[in-house]
Amino acid sequence: MTLETFTHIYFVGAGGIGMAALERYFLAKGKTVAGYDRTPTALTDALVAEGVEMTFSPESESIPAGFRDAGHTLVVYTPAVPDDLPILTYFRNGGFEVMKRAKVLGLITRSSRSLCFAGTHGKTTTSSMAAHILRSGSIGCNAFLGGVLKNYNSNFILSPSSHYTVIEADEYDRSFHHLSPYVAVITATDPDHLDIYGTEEAYLESFAHFTELIQPGGVLIIHEGLKLKPRVGNDVKVYTYSRDKGDFHASYIRRDPGTITFDLVTPRGTIRNVNLGVPVEVNIENAIAAAAAVCVTEAFEPEVIREALSSYQGTKRRFETWLKERNGQGRVVIDDYAHHPRELSSSIASVKALYPGRHLTVAFQPHLYSRTRDFAAEFADALSSSDSVVLLDIYPAREEPIPGVTSEIIFDNVKCDDKILIPKEKLVETLKNRNFDILLTAGAGDICDCLPELIGSLG
Repeated sequence: MTLETFTHIYFVGAGGIGMAALERYFLAKGKTVAGYDRTPTALTDALVAEGVEMTFSPESESIPAGFRDAGHTLVVYTPAVPDDLPILTYFRNGGFEVMKRAKVLGLITRSSRSLCFAGTHGKTTTSSMAAHILRSGSIGCNAFLGGVLKNYNSNFILSPSSHYTVIEADEYDRSFHHLSPYVAVITATDPDHLDIYGTEEAYLESFAHFTELIQPGGVLIIHEGLKLKPRVGNDVKVYTYSRDKGDFHASYIRRDPGTITFDLVTPRGTIRNVNLGVPVEVNIENAIAAAAAVCVTEAFEPEVIREALSSYQGTKRRFETWLKERNGQGRVVIDDYAHHPRELSSSIASVKALYPGRHLTVAFQPHLYSRTRDFAAEFADALSSSDSVVLLDIYPAREEPIPGVTSEIIFDNVKCDDKILIPKEKLVETLKNRNFDILLTAGAGDICDCLPELIGSLG
């Protein structure tokens, strides 16, 4: 069976950012594409405008007539949707070919040289940076990203003649086990998704198995100091990276207001005067990881790497500036997707480094009941490093409530004196009345939906 067999592709959970990249890929291949998601969003509106037929009812009656032929229709689903969803039941009982998104990605990339970026955090930014480097050079790439890359206003890049593919490798539900990387990058292995894995040991084992999937003659690039013990084949090369040490690292780091410049040390020579297009501290390591993945391939072009990291504009919802100060004065609003304690702590530290001595308000929306339960103390510690905290109710995503698990178990342990717990509906009014200086909104839910109204109200 090959993907070319099918003329119609139906997506269950079609409004997810990762699914959107696949939908755009199949549209570019001339397939007829449709899908279901729970609610309309700006992303589903964009997909409809591009040619996806979208429905928002989970009942099988909503499936378009052209997608009811099992011989011509491939069904792609994300594990984030309930297993008993009526649409999924219809397809499974009707003899359709039903695949996880990750398996489809695996089929697409198996015949290419795939650069797969995995890790608890950092994979969206590092994969996006690598895609931009390759796209800026002579070889190009196809890319399936977990965030909208501002340089292209899309999470999908198509270069039909390129044999390189960039993938954000998702560890949720062990999805990345469907991939066959040519280059695998592992940025972090801090435990997450314990609703799936149960223990840190099981989480690390999943990453160890991922390293076994690297193609013969391939490469593993791993962050220094991880607990992970890779299990690569004898013919797979292993390199390390971090900000200050490893086979790939930074030297001569210079920080000025609004800029970060450094020299990138690689086994193939030093690339001098790399100026980050998105100058936040965490992006030093992100840039090193992205450049390392390109450096070990035939696409190594030092000048292209330097220029691409400088012209990289970032991805939406990854440390995205919504309101900038003028002439060193005025309020600042930054939004970040941070939803793990380590990410949240790093994001807060990055803002404080950018605006030393300024008053920082953090508005945080916890994501998932299980993650809140597992990391409540760590979230509280991270938030305690800010000056003011506005904490929202938990965004449930795919989960049902867990008895006794609310945002209060974080809130009660936040140590800064200025803290408040509110429902999301009161966020804009609360922030307007607090007359904040520097605001960071954080979380993987829908907290960012409040930002247009907030920015509009500030005048």
